[in-house]
Amino acid sequence: MPVQQLKEFLDQANVEYMCLSHPPAFTAQELAHHVKIAGDRVVKTVIIELDGKMAMLVMPATWRIRWDRLSGILDTDFVDLADEQEFMDRFPDCEVGAMPPFGNLFEMSVYCAEALTEQQELAFAAGSHTESVHMKTTDFLDLVQPMVLNQGFVKPGAQKPAWLAKGRRRPEHLPKTRVSRAAGY
Repeated sequence: MPVQQLKEFLDQANVEYMCLSHPPAFTAQELAHHVKIAGDRVVKTVIIELDGKMAMLVMPATWRIRWDRLSGILDTDFVDLADEQEFMDRFPDCEVGAMPPFGNLFEMSVYCAEALTEQQELAFAAGSHTESVHMKTTDFLDLVQPMVLNQGFVKPGAQKPAWLAKGRRRPEHLPKTRVSRAAGY
């Protein structure tokens, strides 16, 4: 059963969704593997700190964050991964790392990778590592109304910039934004 708040929200909205139980999945890619669907259809939910405020970033499970581009498109000097200890109280009925991508239920802005909007259906953690919800993308977009971003992400197989792949220092001509090493590159 998905987290009660999410289930009530989806039922009230009268949208079709399906709940699945599966072996524990601690990453969105593990979830894709367990439910046997493409990683591009599984939502990775990342909590970020954006100029001191928490926000939710959702993208395909197989994609990574491109921090410098994300900072640029969001027109901010500071964007970083939020510390789990700082946000776990905002998701009281959820296991850490299994938050559903409905930031609107948790008083958070939601930023969505455009690539997710191109999928017919999506799957995501439903508040636990052993349960997921599957629903139509159009319903998700209607209910969450995220800000859709076409930059700030790197799709699978994309090459790292030459300066990063070789372990060199960031070239001086590139903008100096705070870049987290915990995810993405």
